[in-house]
Amino acid sequence: MPLPKNDQSKRRPRFVWVATFAAIGVALATCTTPTPYQPVTDRYGYSEQVIETGRYKVSFSGNSLTDRETVENYLLFRAAELTVQSGNDYFVVADRDTEERTTYRATPIGFPRSHFYYSFYYHYYPFYDPWGYGAGYDYTTRAITRYTATADIMTYKGEKPTTEASAYNAREVMTNLGPAIVRPEDLAG
Repeated sequence: MPLPKNDQSKRRPRFVWVATFAAIGVALATCTTPTPYQPVTDRYGYSEQVIETGRYKVSFSGNSLTDRETVENYLLFRAAELTVQSGNDYFVVADRDTEERTTYRATPIGFPRSHFYYSFYYHYYPFYDPWGYGAGYDYTTRAITRYTATADIMTYKGEKPTTEASAYNAREVMTNLGPAIVRPEDLAG
């Protein structure tokens, strides 16, 4: 028996449900992998700013699953890419820093203490917790650390000076770090 006309308009087509679950799956997948080498999306990835001709401020921010070494390598790889894209051969790092940000997340574990007390007490005073236990739960705390690497670079043509310790041959950097670079398309398949 067909539904009345007004009830049929309230039903969602199957593709809406499929699209919704697919979007949730993609969102969960992106949260469970380290930040890939990509332009900044949702606060994570690489970015650059032209300061003057041949001088850039480059940065790479990783999520909590991206380790410090990966963040720093992705920064150097991006600096090398910019150098080659600008028609130059090597770059010099004028200033470099890696910022570590640690936050703590508390998660309730187990069952609330004294179920009888809390059910009775919160029935009459639902927003008051005299001991500050947040409904009587015990908590576990975990640290969440994220790294952001930044550098000011200057790009040049010609041979890299052998006496300059902070000078990098852009093509060599790309060749050596390239195999370890994980791009978003590598995660998709």
